[in-house]
Amino acid sequence: MGDEVDGHEVDRSRSVLLARRLAVLTGTLVLATAGISHADGDPDVDAGECQVVKFCVGVGVGDETDGSGGQAGGAQGGSGDTTGLQCKYTKIEPKPPAEHPAWKGQDPKKSDMYFYSCWDPTKPAGEQQQELDGFVAVPAGQNPAPQVDPQELAQQAVDSMTLLGPDIASPKAAGKYTVGVPMWMWVNQSATTFGPNTASASAGGVTVTATAKVSKIVWQMGDGTSVTCNGPGTKYQASQGMAKSPTCGHVYSKTSAGAQGGKYQVTATSTWTIDWQGGGQAGQLTEIRQTNVQVAIGELQVVR
Repeated sequence: MGDEVDGHEVDRSRSVLLARRLAVLTGTLVLATAGISHADGDPDVDAGECQVVKFCVGVGVGDETDGSGGQAGGAQGGSGDTTGLQCKYTKIEPKPPAEHPAWKGQDPKKSDMYFYSCWDPTKPAGEQQQELDGFVAVPAGQNPAPQVDPQELAQQAVDSMTLLGPDIASPKAAGKYTVGVPMWMWVNQSATTFGPNTASASAGGVTVTATAKVSKIVWQMGDGTSVTCNGPGTKYQASQGMAKSPTCGHVYSKTSAGAQGGKYQVTATSTWTIDWQGGGQAGQLTEIRQTNVQVAIGELQVVR
């Protein structure tokens, strides 16, 4: 029993941490004084006075809301349990000055200001840390929308694309290939096998758009060598004769007779590079996909 963390103590500790975090975020303009009580036992603020930097916030009472749409401290809150995080919102009274950057262009006369604090509820109670916090302005009388991680929305967009491994056009499993004869490798291009592929995901008023495209394909040739191609490869034309591929090719120096099943296992691994933007942020993600094909390499037969 001694190692268990009481739920009330977890909530109390979180409120204390929120108050301290808020004091850091709000900067060093002026100290406000108001008769708003704070979390019981907080050593950093007086119980009957607000001594929070720049403007006053009631923590643990009044309009603090939990992350599930229920009540915390007597005020109804909006949903904050999104993308793995749970959030609490604290309505700021009195409102910060109109020139405060947290308004982000919103009209203070028509909007309310909330401070949000989010954490990962999947972690043990004693290890929960602040994962995300800040300010959000919402139309007066409305509940704050959930805070969303744009990068997690970007990943959701990528997951909806159904990105696949390379669609190998050459070499073909039924093809005839010969030692010493240049092999041309290339892939068919489509939205799901090469790109570009674009998708969007939205949550909490935030929309993120991601665009994915294959940036390179690494070919493991089965004979111990690999070839890196920065494009789809060049399709072979009969007029090329015995020329080597200008973009993506390989020349086998021995037959596949000693390989398992008498064929080389060729693996083409594509790297998808995904650029995304939205929610005031931008970034890049990477996905890996692969496709296999077995090819037989024989010797050149000389007819006499």
